[in-house]
Amino acid sequence: MTTPKPKRLYQVWKGSNRFFCGGRLIFGPDVASLFLSTLLIAGPSLTFCCQVIDKIYKREMHETRQSHDRSHILGFPALIVGLIIAISDLLFLLLTSGRDPGIVPRNARPPESDEAFDVTTPSMEWINGTAPNLKLPRTKDVEVNDFVVKVKYCDTCKLYRPPRASHCSICNNCVQKFDHHCPWVGQCIGLRNYPFFFLFISSSTVLCMYVFTFSWLNVLEEMENYGNSLWKSMKGELLSLVLIVYTFIAVWFVGGLTVFHIYLMSTNQTTYENFRYRYDKKENPYNKGIMRNVGDVYCSKIPPSLNKFRSWVIAEEVQEYIAPSQCLGVICSKDKVDIEMGIKPDPGSNVSIPNILQNLDYSAIDDNLKLNERQNDDEEVVPFAFPVIQEPIVNIRRDSNQCCIVPDARVIDENAGKGHFPQQNSHPLHILRK
Repeated sequence: MTTPKPKRLYQVWKGSNRFFCGGRLIFGPDVASLFLSTLLIAGPSLTFCCQVIDKIYKREMHETRQSHDRSHILGFPALIVGLIIAISDLLFLLLTSGRDPGIVPRNARPPESDEAFDVTTPSMEWINGTAPNLKLPRTKDVEVNDFVVKVKYCDTCKLYRPPRASHCSICNNCVQKFDHHCPWVGQCIGLRNYPFFFLFISSSTVLCMYVFTFSWLNVLEEMENYGNSLWKSMKGELLSLVLIVYTFIAVWFVGGLTVFHIYLMSTNQTTYENFRYRYDKKENPYNKGIMRNVGDVYCSKIPPSLNKFRSWVIAEEVQEYIAPSQCLGVICSKDKVDIEMGIKPDPGSNVSIPNILQNLDYSAIDDNLKLNERQNDDEEVVPFAFPVIQEPIVNIRRDSNQCCIVPDARVIDENAGKGHFPQQNSHPLHILRK
C-alpha cells in the first residue's frame, strides 16, 4: 500500500478561499471585487496627480518669472501628500483582503464523548447524527468577563464556536470576532484584519476629502484666468469638476462607514452583533470603556494565525457519518437492531452479541420490522430494546491549533495574551460497546 503524498494545507483546504503566492496570500472567493476597489481608488488618485503634474509643467514652461514666484495650490506639496495618502490606502486594502481574518480550524471529527455527555446546559435542542453514537447540545454556556455567553455548535466545522465567532456562508469558514463579509475587499472582516479594514475606510475618506478640497481650490484659483466667472472656470478645469463630483458621491459612502465603525469600535461591538440587536436588551460583556476598547484594537498585538497554510499535511480519508434523520438518540437504531437481532456486525466493529440473544427466534420481530419499513413510518419500532453501556476510551491528543470549546470553559478576554480559549483535539473517539 502506497503512502499518500503530502500536500500543503492550503491545497486541501475545505473552505472557499483562494490562495496565491504558495499560500502566503489568502483571499475570499470573490477576490475579483478587489480589482474593482483598486480601480475606484487608483483611478481618481492618478487623475489628480496627473493634473497636478500638468499644472507644475505649464507654470515652469510658459509663465513669466513674476507669476512664477506666486505660490499655487496644485504644487509639489499637494502632489506628495496626495501620493502618500493614495498609496497608504491601497496598502491597507491589500492587508485587509490578503491575510487570514481569524479563521478557526475546523475539526476532522465531532467533539469527544466526554464533552457530549458530561456537559450541563439549559438548552433542550440536540444535535443528532453528526457522528455515530453521539448526542450533542446545540448551544453551550461559557463565561466571559463574569458574564454567561451562549456559543453555538457549527455543523460544518464540527466544533463549538468561540465567543463572537460566526460561520461565513461565502468563505465557508468560522471566523474569530466575525464582523461581516465585505464584498469590496473580497474577504471576511474578523479579529486579525479589522484594524487594517478600519484604516482602509478611514484613509479612503481622507483621500476623498483631500482631492475634493484641492480640486475646488484649483477651480477658485483659476477664476482669474476666466474673467472671475465660476462657471467658466469649472468648464475650463474639467478634470477638477469630474473629481469634485466623484469624491462628493464617494465620501458619503466611505465617510458614513467610517463614522459607523468609530461607534462600533468605541462600544466594542461588531457589525454582526449590532445588526442583530445583540446588546439592546442586555449588557455588552466586552465593553471596557472607549479608551480601552480602542486600545484593544490598535494598542494590542494581533494574534497569530491559527492555521499554517504552508505546512505539509497528509490528506486523510473522509469518514462518512450517519445523517441526522437516521439516528434517533444516543445510540443509533441500526446498532440496536444489530445487537438485538443477532445479526453479524461488520468485521471492524467492536460490537459483541450477548449469548442470551444468540439462540432466540427473531423471525416474528424480523417480519414486524419489514412491515414497518414498507409503511415508511417516521419512528422506527425496535422491540425488546436492551440498554447498551458505552464506555469511552480516553485517547486524546492535544493540538494547539484547535478551537473547540470544552465544558465549563472560562474565557477571561478575547484578546491574545490576556486569556487563552480552551482548545481540543479533532481526532475521533473510539466507542466500546459491551
